[in-house]
Amino acid sequence: MAAKILDGSSLAKKIKDQIKQEIITLIEKGFSKPKLVVLMVGNNYSSQKYVTHKIKACEYCGIDSEIIRLDENITEEELDIKIDELNNNPSIHGILVQFPLPKPIRKRDIMLKISYQKDVDGFNPLNMGRLAQDNADVQACTPFGIMKLLDEYNISCEGKHAVIIGRSQIVGRPMALMLLNEKAVITITHRYISDLKYFTKLGDIVISATGRPKSITADMIKDGAICIDVGISQNEKGKLSGDFDFDEVSKKASWITPVPGGVGPMTVAMLMYNQLQVYKKYAIKIID
Repeated sequence: MAAKILDGSSLAKKIKDQIKQEIITLIEKGFSKPKLVVLMVGNNYSSQKYVTHKIKACEYCGIDSEIIRLDENITEEELDIKIDELNNNPSIHGILVQFPLPKPIRKRDIMLKISYQKDVDGFNPLNMGRLAQDNADVQACTPFGIMKLLDEYNISCEGKHAVIIGRSQIVGRPMALMLLNEKAVITITHRYISDLKYFTKLGDIVISATGRPKSITADMIKDGAICIDVGISQNEKGKLSGDFDFDEVSKKASWITPVPGGVGPMTVAMLMYNQLQVYKKYAIKIID
């Protein structure tokens, strides 16, 4: 059995095309373009690459964007002041702080600081709480993209056992809530699990977000599993790899996301979607 591919690239383009058309329609009605500001602290190479993808997506969709580059030695208090300025600026509709942040700045505190009305990442506690109540306007981009991808391919989560590897606030925890909202049975695993294979073999859906290349091998999943690869790593030759051993796992799984071209493009597409949502709801007061 060869796994079918969950093509994130094609779905992401379709979503961005829809966003682009909706923004054109809003502009024709006399509204301004939505604007996203990205705060980038320091010069992390990977962060710069990710930010470039986001800015290009903004350009494609018709969203104004701005990168504010901040010194890596900035204090948390100084970063708070900058976020406050953006929170209070009515011409800015979305705020994104690019992670990781240099120590000792605490990511959790920064998530709290961004107004829920401009929280395009979906990390503000109010937005997370709404997600827990299955009533979220904005949802964390990566798990939201995964749910859209499953829906696109008519893969129901109802009654399925979903095993999530990773407990982060960015992927693991919101992923569990979204799957629970779709009536899945949830297991969250992490680095403190002594026998990961025991849990992964139970999964009808296995989602890995560890960043450890090819760490999930074919013997760790059951026949017909749906494998979602959030991890992305680069070897010494520059080749990208996910958490799953794609060549071997794809012989056993029923569906699998490729790396690249799976979850990554969907994450960026859902960021654009979130930007449009907060703009419509809080800036121009249009609610679908």
